[in-house]
Amino acid sequence: MTEATVGIDIGTTSVKAIAADGEGNVLARARVPHQLLIPGPERMEHDATEAWRRGPRAALDALDVDRAAVRGVSVAAMVPSLAAVDAAGDPISPGLLYGDERGRTGSAGNPAESGELVAFLRWLSREFPGAAGFWPAQAVANCELGGEAVLDTATAATAFPLFDWTGWDAQLAAEVGARVEQLPRLVPTALPAGRVDGDGPVLGPGCIDALAEQLVAGADDTGDVLVILGTTLIVWAVADEHHTVDAPGLFTIPHTAKGKLLIGGPSNAGGLFLDWARRLLGPSDESGTIVLEPERVPVWAPYLRGERVPFHDHTRRASASGLDLTHDPTAVLRGAFEASAFCARRMIEASAVLPRRIVATGGGVRVDRWVQALADATGLPVDCVAVPEGGALGSAWLARLAAGLEDPMAMPEGRRWARTGRRVEPDPAWKDAVAERYHRFLDTA
Repeated sequence: MTEATVGIDIGTTSVKAIAADGEGNVLARARVPHQLLIPGPERMEHDATEAWRRGPRAALDALDVDRAAVRGVSVAAMVPSLAAVDAAGDPISPGLLYGDERGRTGSAGNPAESGELVAFLRWLSREFPGAAGFWPAQAVANCELGGEAVLDTATAATAFPLFDWTGWDAQLAAEVGARVEQLPRLVPTALPAGRVDGDGPVLGPGCIDALAEQLVAGADDTGDVLVILGTTLIVWAVADEHHTVDAPGLFTIPHTAKGKLLIGGPSNAGGLFLDWARRLLGPSDESGTIVLEPERVPVWAPYLRGERVPFHDHTRRASASGLDLTHDPTAVLRGAFEASAFCARRMIEASAVLPRRIVATGGGVRVDRWVQALADATGLPVDCVAVPEGGALGSAWLARLAAGLEDPMAMPEGRRWARTGRRVEPDPAWKDAVAERYHRFLDTA
């Protein structure tokens, strides 16, 4: 019997689950879609019962794997997120998501510095004063699977200063109308936090989705650029720990690889923008049979709900320039894909890292036109991971640590699970035209 661990990733539009063996080979996969709710242009939320509670359970149950072989389970999710719950752990509020105006503080810091989750807590405690608890998505899922609201310390760090690196700050909780007892129990990332259904596999406390993806992507050498093609576009250039850069608006965080830094951050020019463009434009040439002229593509400013890195400006809005009567939906959509890629290139250049390749992960690696535009816009080869569900695969690695199948101190060794599915090279025929559009993008976007 092949031992397995399961990783679950609560994403913006679906829950993904992966069962993997000890070498990172995928034994089974499942996907449970859910709705992303946009009740207003400045709001973004989930039905937390559907997405955070039922979704992970349904994804776990849908895996076609020998249950007796599963040794551990771990859940990752986007950050920050927060919902009010009742005494049974059932959400009684919307699940507030990153970028929602109810978490806005005016700070341009990364999630661990912006105070966004604390602002969510302030709003929820005021609007739902009878709530028994206030839990991020990981804790809601962990309560469903293991019977207790548990949260990993890496995710808790996005609540700084409510989480002060040792525990919840009771004084700050009180200032925003909550009590420490209403917050999840904290467990260090990758350590055991319970068992599924009381007597099942070990349950880990969870993780941030982007961290889980990074662990198994293989973008670990100086000059690698990790690009997560998800609902949010996330770009991390890998630099030596002594690298210095003056790049206002970018984030610099430690890499899990020893002696390395990650420079970059999230952009709104990901799948949220591209899916909207597809819906707006209607049918386009998905097969690639229409031959596009490299010079006949418009330039988008892809800011449907403002931009995060590097501008941190929620008031920016989308536009397209250079449109004329010769453009069809295929050409306009190519421009949208290029705009996403231009946002990645802008971050790479601002990082002052000399890039050698892009490692692309996330569901977008299945979208050939997005990957090709990324290669063309940056002039870099794009190595697409073999398992697009990187957040779920990385969570399966963390479940392996929680289950005692690996040394818990060896979290970065998840890189041994990294696989390249295919390499996409820049198209020389598009080089000059894309370069000209990039400069127009910098001027107008």
